[in-house]
Amino acid sequence: MTTRRDFLQKLTATAISFPFTAHAIQPKSIAVAEPYQGPVLRVAIMGLGSYANRVAEAMRDCKKAAITGVISGTPSKIKDWQGKYNIPEKNCYNYDNFDRIKDNKDIDAVYIITPNALHHPQCLRVAAAGKHVICEKPMAVNAREGQEMVDACKKARVKLLIGYRMHFEAKTLEVLRMRNAGELGKVLFFEGHSGFQIGNPNQWRMNKALSGGGAMMDIGIYSVNGARYMIGEEPIWVTAQETKTDPVKFKEGIDETILFQFGFPSGAVASCLSTYSMNYLDRFFLNGEKGYAMLQPATGYGPIEGRSHKGEFKHPHITHQTTQMDEMAEIILNNKKPVVPVDGEEGLKDMKIIDAIYEAVRSGKRIDLRL
Repeated sequence: MTTRRDFLQKLTATAISFPFTAHAIQPKSIAVAEPYQGPVLRVAIMGLGSYANRVAEAMRDCKKAAITGVISGTPSKIKDWQGKYNIPEKNCYNYDNFDRIKDNKDIDAVYIITPNALHHPQCLRVAAAGKHVICEKPMAVNAREGQEMVDACKKARVKLLIGYRMHFEAKTLEVLRMRNAGELGKVLFFEGHSGFQIGNPNQWRMNKALSGGGAMMDIGIYSVNGARYMIGEEPIWVTAQETKTDPVKFKEGIDETILFQFGFPSGAVASCLSTYSMNYLDRFFLNGEKGYAMLQPATGYGPIEGRSHKGEFKHPHITHQTTQMDEMAEIILNNKKPVVPVDGEEGLKDMKIIDAIYEAVRSGKRIDLRL
């Protein structure tokens, strides 16, 4: 941990004089926000693919988090990132030697952005090195691995956070505010659509050994998680049905389309769709006795659009990953409690539900949940 003063050069104010005519109006003084001087979370990014690049670009605007290290198996990517983000050689690691971060005081946390099946072993190693873990979702390929990650981080006394960027998004939080304030009345129904047409069939997302599954692991998890935080309860049962139109492209273990349904203790129900074969599916709809709220797009990189029975949401768009990393810095450094949890236990609940969805598909039965 350090302060922003260590990352930014001190700003110097320069007096500038302007020639004014006799009729010129002297401008009033303008209040300028003080530069942030608090603690900064120093983050090493593990896995330098396309999403890692998106996170890194967003972090340029962070006040409370900064990239100070990288971990990659591709030397050319490391060199590129060194130039872009001014990362010293001593803070660069590969997948064989990154355990050495244990002795690096320039790194507080590691953000794991690698294929799903690698999250578990990499998290265990980062925790053993005494560094906080931020892990992309899904946190693992099943609940057993997720539990081991939670246990390892607790044992090492480091925090484990999952990359749920939507938990900090303004229009999403407005829906939760309305629900908590009673403006929707008793919540009755949630509908979540999460899907797109996947491209290259040879990418890691279509390889079960790396992905742990298909669309459900990649995009369906948004509706799994969204149903929980939108309704504000934990589901107590799930049913699910799979449809596969292209068994050549979507091999055994790679789900193409799954419809799934949840029941909640209050009597509310949810109906959701996860797919790799249809575009324009990014929508959340929450229905209550007194009104409704809808987000469409609901989970894309932005801007999110939303409205309710009271009208359109007007919150300005801020890059999700910028807000996410500043908020996660607060959680790690100052124990801030977010509106919706982003800890390992939150991720583990999603993994238990996804395990149950796959079991419901296999068995054709309703699966009871105990989260």
